[in-house]
Amino acid sequence: MIGLSMRCLHHFLLAASVLAGAATAGPLPPGAAARAEDGTNNRGRDTEKDESMNTDTPVVLVVGASGSIGRPAVAEALRRGYETRALVRDPAQATLFPDGVRIIVGDLTLPDTLHEAVAGVTGIIFTHGVSGNDPKAAEQVNYGAVRNVLSVLKAPARIALMTAVGVTKPSVGHDWKRRGERLVRASGLPYTIVRPGWFDYNAPDQLRLALRQGDTHWAGSPSDGVVARAQIAQVLVASLTSSAANGKTFELVAEKGPAPTDLEPLFSALSPDPSDGYDGIRDRDNLPLAKEPSTVTRDLDALRGRFKD
Repeated sequence: MIGLSMRCLHHFLLAASVLAGAATAGPLPPGAAARAEDGTNNRGRDTEKDESMNTDTPVVLVVGASGSIGRPAVAEALRRGYETRALVRDPAQATLFPDGVRIIVGDLTLPDTLHEAVAGVTGIIFTHGVSGNDPKAAEQVNYGAVRNVLSVLKAPARIALMTAVGVTKPSVGHDWKRRGERLVRASGLPYTIVRPGWFDYNAPDQLRLALRQGDTHWAGSPSDGVVARAQIAQVLVASLTSSAANGKTFELVAEKGPAPTDLEPLFSALSPDPSDGYDGIRDRDNLPLAKEPSTVTRDLDALRGRFKD
C-alpha cells in the first residue's frame, strides 16, 4: 500500500489547477485548492512511487456514473476542468450527463468490457453499489466491480472509493463492500476511501463536514450520520488531488453549521490506514482473513502490491 509520489502528485495538481482555471467561472468547492504535503501525514507509507502515472491532463473515470452520487461526481469533476468519463451500462443513459462528458459503455461484471474505460486514466471514482443483502448482487457489484476495474488497469491511478457508514457492521452487503475496500488497500495504489452517512437526510443548515474514523456508528438509521449528496461528490473529487487524504479511510457526515471552505485541514487531521494490513484505521477485527472465501484471498494475492514497483 504505497503512497503517491510527491512529484507525480505535483504534476497532477499543476495540470488540475490550469484546467480548473479554464473551467466555468465561480468559486471552487471545498478542497479545490489542494496543496502538496511533505508526506508526514502518511506515516508508514512510502511517498516515493514510480512515476508511471499519466499526469499531463487529469483524466477521471466515474464508476457507477448514472447513480445518485455518480451524477454529481461527474458534474463536479467536469466543473473542475478534468477530462471526465462516465461509465454506464446502457448507452441511453448518456442523456443524464452534461456536454463534455465522455460516455463509455461497459459492464462492471465483465472485465473485458472495461479496457476502454480505464485506458490512460489518472483518477478513478467508485460510486457504485447495491443495497440489501442479495448475496449474488452484493458480490458481483459491491466487490466484483472494484476487482474487475483494478484487474484491467495497466498504469497507476489515484482511487476514490465510496462505501458506506456502518460498513464494518456484519451483513452480506456490508461484507462485500468491505472486501472491495481491502482490494483497494492491497493494490498499492494511492487511495482515499469515503464512507458517507445517509444521503440528503441533512437539514438545510447542516453542512459542516465531520470526518470520523473507526466506523463506530451501527444503528442502521440516519442517527449514524447524514450528509448531502453534493458534498459527498465534492469530497470524492477533491480527494484525488490531496496528498493529505492519501491512504486514509473515513466516515463522512455533516453537522449543523456552514460548509467548509477548505477540506485540507479535515484530511490532514485524519490518521492513515495501517501500512501492513487490509482494513481501515481502528476498524473492528470482525472479518478475519483466515475465514474469508478462497476466491477473495486469491483476488487479494493477485492484486497485492501490483502497482508497488
